[in-house]
Amino acid sequence: MASKIYECISRIADIIIENKDFLTELDREIGDADHGINMARGYTEALGQLPQEETDIGAVLKKTGMVLLSKVGGASGPLYGTAYMKAAKAAAGKTTLTVQDGKEIFEAIIGGIKQRGKSERGEKTMLDAIIPAYEAFSAAAGEGKDLSGCLDAMCAAAAEGVEYTKTIRATKGRASYLGDRSIGHQDPGATSSLLTMEAIRDFLK
Repeated sequence: MASKIYECISRIADIIIENKDFLTELDREIGDADHGINMARGYTEALGQLPQEETDIGAVLKKTGMVLLSKVGGASGPLYGTAYMKAAKAAAGKTTLTVQDGKEIFEAIIGGIKQRGKSERGEKTMLDAIIPAYEAFSAAAGEGKDLSGCLDAMCAAAAEGVEYTKTIRATKGRASYLGDRSIGHQDPGATSSLLTMEAIRDFLK
């Protein structure tokens, strides 16, 4: 696993870069029209700086977070940077990850994003994809499903969460300025979170 963590981050980067225009178009509808551009730039920079032979999963996650924090503009940089930094702390020193580790990483990420973004579920943010994903992952683990089953449940719930963001009013960030006009549009941050989780699932499978 440890030798694969760079490859996993690389897969996430590929998916984000591939969907750069799609994410930017979503952001054009309710934000600054730069989410995809900023995220693609951040991941491109991260890949250039990540240690490819590092065996400590936490160390690679921490470096990724530091780069995203410094290179991604808008709200996305601090939020994604924080997510990776919190994940890094939960995975510090680990060279393999169990389902239980996955739950702990999820919890750390959610706590970090809530704190940094002063946000909760139901406010049309990335949390509307991440929290349902965590709940589904945990429920699947509680039912004794293997990692593959947990990851499938995670992504299905995240996809439902993205759809849910279309039905609610934004109360955070630039989108909140639109008020009720933000209803009907899916949240770019929730969408990039879903893409990230799908990339992780596909890579680990």
